[in-house]
Amino acid sequence: MDFRIEVVTKYLPMLLQGMKMTVQLTSIAVTAGTIIGLFISLLRLSRFKPLVWLARAYVDFLRGTPLLVQIFLVHYGLPRLLGTNSISPDISGSIALCINSGAYTAEIFRAGIQSIDRGQMEAARSLGMTYAQAMYYIILPQAFKRCIPPLGNEFIAMLKDSSLVSVIALRELTQSGRIMLTRSFRPIETWLTVALLYLIMTLTISQLVSYLERRFAKDDHGE
Repeated sequence: MDFRIEVVTKYLPMLLQGMKMTVQLTSIAVTAGTIIGLFISLLRLSRFKPLVWLARAYVDFLRGTPLLVQIFLVHYGLPRLLGTNSISPDISGSIALCINSGAYTAEIFRAGIQSIDRGQMEAARSLGMTYAQAMYYIILPQAFKRCIPPLGNEFIAMLKDSSLVSVIALRELTQSGRIMLTRSFRPIETWLTVALLYLIMTLTISQLVSYLERRFAKDDHGE
């Protein structure tokens, strides 16, 4: 196989810039998705049925439709709703990833909250805490610890799924790879390098999640 390392070194700075954009997109999506997901999960666990139905519709629609279609809906449909000609790919791409991540994170938090024994809520209420206080001080801290592994998986999944925003010409890692390919006509060097850069990012995140799991487990034992 004729593998030319000089091709990789020539375009590596451009790929690293795309890699930086991928990390930024993923961080924004998961951070905003965590906030959205926590809110939606609390709505799904509420006793007010219309809010439960609304939250469930949000989750079912975004989990049941392809992310690529959602990106197209936001990028081409949102300008129509706002009365503008277009919006920049970085904004539309970020919005699409955020709302998608929120749907998956909502289910993670819902499962985490429901995994906490109901007796703890009853005990907190018997001590005079309101529902909100019991949720904030007792339930959510424990649920969050249990949600760390699936949240880490969501971060990794979103990191890889963020490559789909390349279809709206947002220059993240995959789009940078496409540009490298059109300039170099070297598919093996291009996509192998892109794959290795994704692998570096996912392995780094996996190690970070493992560290957080060990840290929280150590704190629990210390208590």
